[in-house]
Amino acid sequence: MATYLDDIVAFHRARALADGRRASDARLAAERAPEARPFVGALLDGAARSRARLAVVAEVKRRSPSKGDLAADLDPATLAVAYERGGAACLSVLTDGPHFGGSASDLAAARASVALPVLRKDFTVCESDVLDARAMGADAVLLIAAVLDDDELAGFARVAADLGMAALVEVHDEEELARALAAGATLVGVNQRDLHSFAVDTDRAVRVGAAVPDGVVKVAESGVRDAADAARLAEAGFDAVLVGESLVRAGDPERAVRELAGGVRCS
Repeated sequence: MATYLDDIVAFHRARALADGRRASDARLAAERAPEARPFVGALLDGAARSRARLAVVAEVKRRSPSKGDLAADLDPATLAVAYERGGAACLSVLTDGPHFGGSASDLAAARASVALPVLRKDFTVCESDVLDARAMGADAVLLIAAVLDDDELAGFARVAADLGMAALVEVHDEEELARALAAGATLVGVNQRDLHSFAVDTDRAVRVGAAVPDGVVKVAESGVRDAADAARLAEAGFDAVLVGESLVRAGDPERAVRELAGGVRCS
């Protein structure tokens, strides 16, 4: 039986195959984009500035395949400003349209409204996806180990680095972590959501995070609802949390971001 992940990845790979652009045109557009903002530096600075010592990557997310609309009518610029005022270190913006309701214009609008670096949150399956991320203004790109082979992981990370972008390599278990590290990842996201069932396992980040070596920046993704969840992840050694659903559904997203960071107490 096909899963959410199977359907989404099949869509993106089919779209990549149908892309008739010349690679040189996509690269030129990427190289003409404004200089990338330092994503990893912002995470580490944000964690250092926060009383929590935990940075928040706040996400602009309209919907999800499993839960439907979350905030379909959100204004990305207004939300980004609220996140920045709340102390977010970086933004994450969904650009997948068919499955998450996002777009390149959402990313552009969010980035233009704040000084924060922005991650393009999407399913990167080809080099042009990396180039397009830079062309639309992204400062970091998501590489999901579960949907890429070893050559793709390493190759796409090199393209991102050549363009001045960070590559957040997302893993779900120790095997994927080993592959990410072999590909040279220095920024790793541990996703607590199973991309096949979309169920959340709140022990996953703590378990897998323990295997991430020193010197690699660690981001916990999915299933972070409040300051208590963030505190647990901070105590497990994470540098940052990436939070979407609970923030876009919050009545006061500025306060919600502030509580995620400032409400944590680390030893």
